[in-house]
Amino acid sequence: MTTLQDPPVESSPEIGRERRRKEDQRLITGRTRWTDNIVLPGMLHLAMVRSPFAHARITSIDTTEAKASRNVVTVLTGADLGESQGTLINAWAITTDQVTPAHPPMPSDRVSFAGEIVAVVVARTAAEARDAAELVDVEYDELPAAIDLKAAAAADSTSGVLAHPDLGTNKSAFWKFDSAEAGTGGDVDAAIEKARGDGIVIEREYRQQRLIPAFMEPRSTVVDPTGEQITMWSATQIPHILRFALAATTGVPESKIRVIAPDVGGGFGGKLQTTPEEWLTFCIANRLGKPVKYTETRSESLMVAHHGRDQWQKLTMSAEKDGTVTGLKVELLADLGSHVSLVGGGVPVLGAFMFNAIYKFPAYQFNCQTVLTNKTWTDAYRGAGRPEATFAIERLMTELAAELDVDPIEIRRKNWITHEEFPFMSVAGLEYDTGNYEAATDKALEMFGYDDLRAEQQRRRESGDPIQLGIGVSTFTEMCGLAPSRVLGQLNYGAGGWEHAAVRMLATGKVEVVTGASAHGQGHETAFSQIVADRLGVPFEDVEVLHGDTQTSPRGLDTYGSRSLVVGGEALVRAADKVIEKAKPIAAHLLEASVDDIEFAEGRLSVRGTDQGVAITEVAAAVFAAHDYPEGIEPSIDSEATYDPVNFNYPHGTHLCAMEVDTETGGVKIRKYVCVDDIGTIINPMIVAGQVHGGLVQGIAQALWEEAVYDDAGTLVSGSFVDYLLPTAADTLSFDVDHTSSPSTTNTLGTKGVGEAGTIASTPAVVNAVVDAIRHFGVDDVTMPCTPERVWKAIHSRGAGGEAATEGAAAPHFDAAEGTEGAGA
Repeated sequence: MTTLQDPPVESSPEIGRERRRKEDQRLITGRTRWTDNIVLPGMLHLAMVRSPFAHARITSIDTTEAKASRNVVTVLTGADLGESQGTLINAWAITTDQVTPAHPPMPSDRVSFAGEIVAVVVARTAAEARDAAELVDVEYDELPAAIDLKAAAAADSTSGVLAHPDLGTNKSAFWKFDSAEAGTGGDVDAAIEKARGDGIVIEREYRQQRLIPAFMEPRSTVVDPTGEQITMWSATQIPHILRFALAATTGVPESKIRVIAPDVGGGFGGKLQTTPEEWLTFCIANRLGKPVKYTETRSESLMVAHHGRDQWQKLTMSAEKDGTVTGLKVELLADLGSHVSLVGGGVPVLGAFMFNAIYKFPAYQFNCQTVLTNKTWTDAYRGAGRPEATFAIERLMTELAAELDVDPIEIRRKNWITHEEFPFMSVAGLEYDTGNYEAATDKALEMFGYDDLRAEQQRRRESGDPIQLGIGVSTFTEMCGLAPSRVLGQLNYGAGGWEHAAVRMLATGKVEVVTGASAHGQGHETAFSQIVADRLGVPFEDVEVLHGDTQTSPRGLDTYGSRSLVVGGEALVRAADKVIEKAKPIAAHLLEASVDDIEFAEGRLSVRGTDQGVAITEVAAAVFAAHDYPEGIEPSIDSEATYDPVNFNYPHGTHLCAMEVDTETGGVKIRKYVCVDDIGTIINPMIVAGQVHGGLVQGIAQALWEEAVYDDAGTLVSGSFVDYLLPTAADTLSFDVDHTSSPSTTNTLGTKGVGEAGTIASTPAVVNAVVDAIRHFGVDDVTMPCTPERVWKAIHSRGAGGEAATEGAAAPHFDAAEGTEGAGA
């Protein structure tokens, strides 16, 4: 196999340079170690027995035949493990009165979603464990299941179906933000009422379907309890948080737990979780005193690894007759599934600050009711609350443009924050530090050939072409780089937003970087090496990045929310700067100069105004020897830093999509896709392009293909890749990607997050394009995913919006502000 190597080049700055990723050599050649590759002496294997019912009492479990099977060590139930199995925690109670059902890893009395674990088989091989699991005989008393989100929100102890009957309600928490109460804007109800008299009011209801992260590597966990510490390997995004949660809920001291996230094959938020399988593997390994492994099948992954999205959104926008927006009211129902997961309850709250997006709304109100159902629990999925908000507001702004019969770009220009107005305090109370929406949009329009495509669209309409052309616009911003600890504290989040890093200068001139942000495909080892190489003036190849092990990297808050670079990278910069400062007095001693005369540049510490100097790597060698130092100088220049951001940061961009829609079949095809994103300073353009491409495909997939579907009994009927439609390269096209740059002022490098941008912006761009292609048939919405069937029905449903209108009309109206449903459409 050909080895991919960068050709030798002359020394140049690393930041901004297209470096091939260091980690890819081992990843693409298979010379790596996934969790499922780990084999330990005497290791046992687990298989989970899962409930086929969404809601049922467990009346009996007979494990006799399974225990008698070949090489089965034991079979355990919830009753066998009792409290020793610990409990799963919710780290983000968004209100003090949030209703949170108990969440044992393996219940002993009642199951609350299809796929919940009711017994665990322990055997000497994985195949034997799976075979024996089929022999466990479980008797259930099936109960009514709360599946429909609106119906679940309306249920109470007197009527309807409760996901957890003992709680007396399906409503978990109600959270509200009102700009008038917060002092960030005016009274939204007054603005809407005024617009009903002398302006424009746009009211729409949108459905955010349930999605499955479908990461490349299914989840896997290995626990070895035989050493001084209990060591867990897990395919996780959050080794540090996982370690803390295990210690907090199992009674095992945190110092006795080591968590390692080896190479992890994707996550997208789906591995930002503490799982029943991890807790049970940990518990059973300790109980038996032997190493234990569990690796889920793909079917298990689709069924029980947490899902994302799943919201009903009702929006009311008011505007003056010239299109100037005056108010926005959002009412949200968010499906939590069967339990309030690690941060799942807070995901809709993240969206609360982004519905206003890039626009200057004078008044704003957000109301969210989170709801328990008998479905797999939801939590963060790439973008976590921000894609949901961006979809709604970008669909709504396009609808306002249609109401006024103006171009959707024009209505956005009329209402967005101009570049001269930064920094800008949004109506949701966030300070956007930098941005230039005009520059990104102008560049995107030019790349797209916007005017030519509009002219072609008109020609097709006039000629009655069965293949109609639609053009979709999405101009977005997001809050990322989660984020200031004090802000998270105000939102009742259970942890901080800081990140930790260390830089170790080795005697041989090499550099070890330790970061608390662990990668699962993002290219941290490459980008962080580039940052440190530039900062310290050492070769890129001489930097080694260590991560993903709580013993190697004891402090950290892990990877999610586009925080690795803007928070973890800033911690690295500060640690590297401390290395330089610690090196100065040692260099002064070596050079027989005053420390005040020592300056640092391009890897050398020099005496100001002379050619005398030493490389920082020479200083590292000198402190290793430590032969001749004055009193008070520590023989080390290794340094570490913890960085707590002062603000979120706000990447933005303009995405344009051209869709061809076959009006005779409903078939849709992407004709062209252009995006221009502003992510501040770019460390590695090649990595950025990969992040954007991957994000685009995930967002487009929500618009066109992906949907987790349950039947009325609560069975996941899209539980395989036959039914859950993931796109392949053949389903998409080559994207035209470019950037503008408004460097962030909240970190040293001026960087902004990029990992979620493509996913956040692309979904509304695609749906806006689909609707634009068939709007002249009277269509103003198509429910996602925009399948050929749904598009065809929309065209042929007398202009009522097709399935979107049908679904919205048939479903009961909801009012999140009241937390109840009412009659009417």
